[in-house]
Amino acid sequence: MAKLTKKQKEAASKIEKSKLYSLKDASALLKDVASAKFDESVDIAVRLGVDPRKANQMVRGVVTLPHGTGKDVRVLALVTPDKEAEAKAAGADYVGLDDYLQKIKDGWTDVDVIITMPAVMGKLGPLGRILGPRGLMPNPKTGTVTMDVAKAVQEVKAGKIDFKVDKTGIVHAGIGRISFNADMIVDNAHEIIQTLIKMKPTAAKGTYIKSIHLSSTMSPAIALDPKAV
Repeated sequence: MAKLTKKQKEAASKIEKSKLYSLKDASALLKDVASAKFDESVDIAVRLGVDPRKANQMVRGVVTLPHGTGKDVRVLALVTPDKEAEAKAAGADYVGLDDYLQKIKDGWTDVDVIITMPAVMGKLGPLGRILGPRGLMPNPKTGTVTMDVAKAVQEVKAGKIDFKVDKTGIVHAGIGRISFNADMIVDNAHEIIQTLIKMKPTAAKGTYIKSIHLSSTMSPAIALDPKAV
């Protein structure tokens, strides 16, 4: 087991392991314990009382964070020529079709989100083994397969993210940067938590929100009081 650095020990000492913090206090504390020289990502992990192996308990969706993610999201729009102009105007970083499909076949995946049209999805099928493991395969459920390409690009650039419960029942998501003020972190965290609550599957029994943790790239996790949020 790797030894903790002096800064990591100092950060850990400020967090009471047995305490459940309010979202406001946790956000302020997270900023206090962050010590990296770069702008760390702020992440949330929500453990849900669901069984992801059952289709009727799968939790997956999208949410638009009020203050965005703080990250410059690189968007590839795979569209037909008649949609290229609107995709570019909306802010897509890369726009095209066959040339980018070939680049992906050759191993290029240097983007964060791919947006496309229903008519193009047939061409993306063979690329599933490349895009799927990287979370880049467009999906109608997340709004990345649509005829309104411009709107989809604008939403992603504005802070729209998609999330999916993993096989252990946890939803992980990046919700900002440590350079955000505490209120911005609170707003973004609150938005995704409330979205998850609204999406509770009817088949899920017992406690739905089991635990919530906030952390930054280099910090220990801070446990939140699920009842308080």
